[in-house]
Amino acid sequence: MKTVPKRVLVTGGAGFVGSHLCERLLERGDDVLCVDNFYTGMRHNVVHLLDHANFELMRHDITFPLYVEVDEIYNLACPASPIHYQRDPVQTTKTSVIGAINVLGLAKRVKAKVLQASTSEVYGDPTVHPQTEEYWGNVNTTGIRACYDEGKRCAETLFFDYLRQHKLRIKVARIFNTYGPRMHPNDGRVVSNFVLSALRGEDLTLYGDGSQTRSFCFVDDLVDGLMKLMDSEDSVTGPINLGNPSEMTVKELAETVTELVGGKNGISYHPLPQDDPMQRQPNIAKAKALLGWEPKVDLRTGLGKTIDYFRAFV
Repeated sequence: MKTVPKRVLVTGGAGFVGSHLCERLLERGDDVLCVDNFYTGMRHNVVHLLDHANFELMRHDITFPLYVEVDEIYNLACPASPIHYQRDPVQTTKTSVIGAINVLGLAKRVKAKVLQASTSEVYGDPTVHPQTEEYWGNVNTTGIRACYDEGKRCAETLFFDYLRQHKLRIKVARIFNTYGPRMHPNDGRVVSNFVLSALRGEDLTLYGDGSQTRSFCFVDDLVDGLMKLMDSEDSVTGPINLGNPSEMTVKELAETVTELVGGKNGISYHPLPQDDPMQRQPNIAKAKALLGWEPKVDLRTGLGKTIDYFRAFV
């Protein structure tokens, strides 16, 4: 018996992660409504999908209500890099909080299942390592990153209150550092910064001494995790960490990128930004146990695909 395609809304669908998610949902046979206000999302990311019979693109700011009929909602709408979310911090908080209220209200009205793309930034500069979902975090509520960190924390609160108060079917994913093709070239993230600098023959910029650690997940693996979480039993609400537990220093990443590009780039050292976390590594035991998910793409393979994508920008 042929299954009826799901009608799926992806907010922030023209962004880096959102565009890959839209692509995968279409491949599966779903009808996809991609909503984006193009603050950081790019039409270029989804232009190859525009002629697909099951794809629709809508310019809309999720801080305003949206009236559509859908079965599932992936809420990815929010600038995710410090350079972008600090440009208009008030709007960043509005996108996280009012945006969450709007998608939750929509999900309540149409009885849709809804997934919140939360972030490892809810852990702040962690005192627990690696980070488990039970850790409540160490966040500076008045710092320059709080618009994103606290906005996402409040969105999680709203999701669980809608679960308790309205019996909504919710999912919350805490996304750790993700990279891959379609990253915004000016997002200021460490992978895109390093790759573009290496391709241009420039020095790679390190903040602090480069000993701070990160764990990098390729976008294909992350999208697989998001879809597995959405398709899981209603009892699996999260929060669930989605990321690659393979930890490395930022300096090691710089050396790997330089090697893969084949250049002889130098390193330029600068002071650490305010509230920049020193460690970031997910404990993904829950994702393994509840979703049967873990990353498959190794860093060198993923970086190779990312470097190939960014060659067009140099």
